[in-house]
Amino acid sequence: MRDYIIVGAGLSGIVITDELQNRGRTVLVFENGSQSSSTVAGGIFNPVILKRFTLAWNADSQLETAIPFYRSLEKKLGVNLLEELNIYRKFGSVEEQNNWFEATDKPRVSSFLDPHLHSTVNDNIPSSFSFGKVLKSGRIDTALLLKSYRRLLKDQGSLITEDFEYDNLKVEEGIIEYKGFKAKKIIFCEGFGMVKNPFFNFLPLNGNKGEYLIIKSEKLNLKVAVKSSVFILPLGNDLYKVGATYDNRDQSPDPTPEAREKLLQQLKKMMTCDFEVVGQVGGIRPATPDRKPLAGKHPSYSQMYCCNGFGSRGVLMAPTVAKELIALIEEGKALPEEMDLQRFLK
Repeated sequence: MRDYIIVGAGLSGIVITDELQNRGRTVLVFENGSQSSSTVAGGIFNPVILKRFTLAWNADSQLETAIPFYRSLEKKLGVNLLEELNIYRKFGSVEEQNNWFEATDKPRVSSFLDPHLHSTVNDNIPSSFSFGKVLKSGRIDTALLLKSYRRLLKDQGSLITEDFEYDNLKVEEGIIEYKGFKAKKIIFCEGFGMVKNPFFNFLPLNGNKGEYLIIKSEKLNLKVAVKSSVFILPLGNDLYKVGATYDNRDQSPDPTPEAREKLLQQLKKMMTCDFEVVGQVGGIRPATPDRKPLAGKHPSYSQMYCCNGFGSRGVLMAPTVAKELIALIEEGKALPEEMDLQRFLK
């Protein structure tokens, strides 16, 4: 008998699992490796929407929760996960400069925006209108996080790597049973895989495909992240991740020639030095119509919950959503309405 069964060991499943284990709860985690969005993503945490220079939803409070959470995981796993990394927004016009200055006067946004413009960031990424510097941003090595945490779960005897077969799940009063395993509750953290979950596929989860290129350039020598029409994210050893695309029609995680060509065109307009493409990756972001997470209790089964819908800002919001959901389950504390799945049942 375990306290919880967790389905999915991506970012959502890991933050939920860690929150439960910190409370002394026992878990059994199922992971089939079908969803790649957590590992494919750039891992950037950025409190500012760089198109409009506005604060992302609750980003200030989410950041206060996320940084200590990832620092605690570094100690727990014995790996370096968090890298402080400034983001520079390349301006394309005087109007964008003015919008930036206006944003620096807004109380909740001002602490995340440098009010001084930077005329240059890198000789190979020119700009006629300077750059704006985002503060308190950084990157989480999500691939290393998932690999390390899954290894920990395996060592604990708490990880099963196989498909979760919904037909074999039995839900009875006070108990969950699955293939001989028993638990008090079950939480589904499946990312876009939730569309195949018969218990939660009534929720409006939209797939938003993102593709990235991995390039190598010995001449670029870029130490910060730069955002224009695309992001350029340094990975070390002259490697950079470039992206991402947004496609809500293609439901396949496979890389496409169309995305490659689109990213190449945007990149060539942005930087002037030579580079070569050494890789291309894709994944499906689990997105919702209102861009808020999907968390909460199943309308019919009191022992069944889900945690999903992080979209492109999972690294930032996941620790907060996990704490809120577990507080609901363990303490009966109500979820904030904007993340509660009940908003789609009214």
